[in-house]
Amino acid sequence: MNPGAQPRTRKKMLATLDGEVFAKPPMWLMRQAGRYLPEYREVRGQAGSFLDLCFNPKLAAEVTLQPIRRFGFDAAILFSDILVVPHALGQKVSFEEGYGPRLEPILNEKTVAQFRTFDIERLSSVLEAVSLVKAALPSETTFIGFCGSPWTVASYMIAGAGSKDLAAVRTFAFRHPNAFAGLIETLVAASVEYLVAQARAGVEVVQIFDSWAGLLPVDQFVAWCVEPTARIVRELRAQAPGLKIICFPREAGSKLKSFVAGVDADCLALGTAEDVGVVRSQLGSNVTLQGNLDPLALVAGGVALEDSVRRVRGAFEGAPYIFNLGHGILPETPIAHVERLIELVRAD
Repeated sequence: MNPGAQPRTRKKMLATLDGEVFAKPPMWLMRQAGRYLPEYREVRGQAGSFLDLCFNPKLAAEVTLQPIRRFGFDAAILFSDILVVPHALGQKVSFEEGYGPRLEPILNEKTVAQFRTFDIERLSSVLEAVSLVKAALPSETTFIGFCGSPWTVASYMIAGAGSKDLAAVRTFAFRHPNAFAGLIETLVAASVEYLVAQARAGVEVVQIFDSWAGLLPVDQFVAWCVEPTARIVRELRAQAPGLKIICFPREAGSKLKSFVAGVDADCLALGTAEDVGVVRSQLGSNVTLQGNLDPLALVAGGVALEDSVRRVRGAFEGAPYIFNLGHGILPETPIAHVERLIELVRAD
């Protein structure tokens, strides 16, 4: 796309997704609503469990809006979780404090077929939260919805929890390719239905999180990351025209070129370890990018933060890009460091 040929859009983030280049880029942070904020911790204490918070429309809307009120980010991202999709497929999902998600039953070749019917009504409270946020957002603030990629969501459904090496899901895909392909197809269809519903409720942009993309070899990356995501994007283009799409194949490295070639997204989000210069040399300067400050630099603050922000801004200079972290903001992040980050990104 030719940035100079694009009409100016009122919202800075939407303009950037149309290819416009700004000296001061729009910014938001992954997990910007979270435990580093005292107001979030207060609401979290009222809600009960993490999923109770996700499924309480008023409280989910409140925590979505908190970082916008405090920091004035250019975008709000819906407070929810990628594992509400397995919940709507009928798999039991819970979160254990200090451990993370638990899913039951752990899927095998026989049980995987039981989870093929996606019940969007089980996510009606999430869609109600979208409507509440949309009504309360400042006019200049873009609203982002999201889901997990089929590959990443399948990894939790099969392993029953998070995994560092994805051994359970990768072994399952090798041993039971037909069953695994069926699960991926189910998740493609569910993701499309869920994201279209979010768009109709009020989101303007969606981000597809593929947190575990980087662990796959090239052939499996194409089969389980590129092709399913491409199908989701094609359906979104048909069913929700005008919806902007950000894809985050985290730490895909040298495989990013094949991802961009196969997936018609509006923006590619980069993980912390990606070399922006290499990515730009491979993809060209007109691909809209997002990222990729190290969340630990934000925790550290001081000179480390200032140097890191300057390096990131310099790496993206001249291209349409959205300033963000390379992964989610960490709970121990001092609020003063976020305030300083905003000053640095928006400085002349």
